[in-house]
Amino acid sequence: MRDGKRIATASAALLAFFILAGWPGRAFTGTFRGDKALGEYLASECVTCHQKSGRQVGGVPAIVGWPEDQFLAVMHAYQKGDRENPIMRTIAGQFKEDELLALAAYFGSLKPQR
Repeated sequence: MRDGKRIATASAALLAFFILAGWPGRAFTGTFRGDKALGEYLASECVTCHQKSGRQVGGVPAIVGWPEDQFLAVMHAYQKGDRENPIMRTIAGQFKEDELLALAAYFGSLKPQR
């Protein structure tokens, strides 16, 4: 019986930890935020074509201020091959999920310059 209580106590403690850490919300509502500092670091390649100012140049769309979910959806579409652009397919394919979250958080936090 003692082992049963220990298991129950450990399970309750683990559940409480995940709840306090916000895990269920992150897992089921998609509200997990990426690391903006990492996103800024990773963005150096992105801003060679996509202007950090938020201005659209030529056919290259502005990505500054995009909602994070939209940024992620577009990058996932390039990774899966659902969007046609060989350069973006290559670039998107090199990022892991946590890096995409970081980029989404960084670009989403920027305001276009006027």
